[in-house]
Amino acid sequence: MTSAAARSTNSLARPAWPASAAATAASVSRPALRINAAFVAPLVGDFRTGHDISAAMAAECRTAGDIGKLPLVHVTLAAAELYLGRFRDAEATAVEGLRLTSGTGQRNRAGYLEGTLAWLAAVRGEADRCAELAARSRDRFDANHIVNGLAWAEWALALLDLGQGRFAEALDRLDAAMTGPVRHQIQAVYFAPDQIEAAVRLGLPAREPLHRFEEWATASGQDWALAVLHRCRALLESDWERAHEDFIAAVRLHAGSGRPWEAARTRLAFGERLRRERDKGSARPHLRAAWETFERLGARPWAERARTELRATGDTSSPAARTEALSALSPQELQIVRLAARGLTNREIGAQLFLSPKTVSYHLYRAFPKLNVASRAQLAGLDLS
Repeated sequence: MTSAAARSTNSLARPAWPASAAATAASVSRPALRINAAFVAPLVGDFRTGHDISAAMAAECRTAGDIGKLPLVHVTLAAAELYLGRFRDAEATAVEGLRLTSGTGQRNRAGYLEGTLAWLAAVRGEADRCAELAARSRDRFDANHIVNGLAWAEWALALLDLGQGRFAEALDRLDAAMTGPVRHQIQAVYFAPDQIEAAVRLGLPAREPLHRFEEWATASGQDWALAVLHRCRALLESDWERAHEDFIAAVRLHAGSGRPWEAARTRLAFGERLRRERDKGSARPHLRAAWETFERLGARPWAERARTELRATGDTSSPAARTEALSALSPQELQIVRLAARGLTNREIGAQLFLSPKTVSYHLYRAFPKLNVASRAQLAGLDLS
């Protein structure tokens, strides 16, 4: 391993696992241990445990009216939701977390949340929003020297470049990040596959990022991480038979792994390679699966790339983009609508989200037409996941 970051991250992987798994049984009286476990869980790729701990703590804080702990809980919850491919939930959590950081004076948490939102904007191809949020996160790093937010910001900007086909810019940005403090953050492991993809597109080697991710993924033992490792090996492999074996292994490991974003990227890469190998018939199902997942996630540049590849295989059906009413809701409207669908009153929703009942009513008034409903009773029949 060439970087201190990778060495320190990988050394955490196995010892941290028991602490992460046991954290769900931690008592309510020991919130510090539980929030630490929520931070540790992603270090070993265990996003489900990190999510469950954070979600439980958020619910407990709301019930107890303990607004002071919520900003930090939102940091871990938003990241877990993002990693699990629950992009809409991650945005809602991060937006609320930002509001709470301002209300509680915990501005040091804001850079992390802004970086998370920048990453989501990058996936969606929202260039201006991504750049604005990344700039804020960088400014906060300049002020407080907390690196996590900076790591998110740099990754977000590189991911935006990658999605737009600016491979040289993406690779330059990620290579540069590995020369500064970001190299000591877990994001340096997670963006290694992006470095590899950009390098492959440019016909360049990617030994160091492959080694960085390979050592961590092997230590974590997570199916999703091993699947991404197989994808990276396949991308770098010139021999088609070996690459095909790696792609097949990756698709198999992705099944049920709970990482739709990564699974879709694997399917896209596999479909692209199959088409180049003149096996258009085999490429189509992978490209279609990738396209459908990217559409559902709102990853527009990636969906367009998959659709372009699909057309190149001779598929002329040109599937229309699926329209989703939920995408028209703001993050706060989505939170409020979900609580209203569960039968909570405006006052109860306000208590949960630390808003006035009047503000809740206003958001419902704006949300109903977007969902094509006229009453709270109709919300119960909608899929709001």
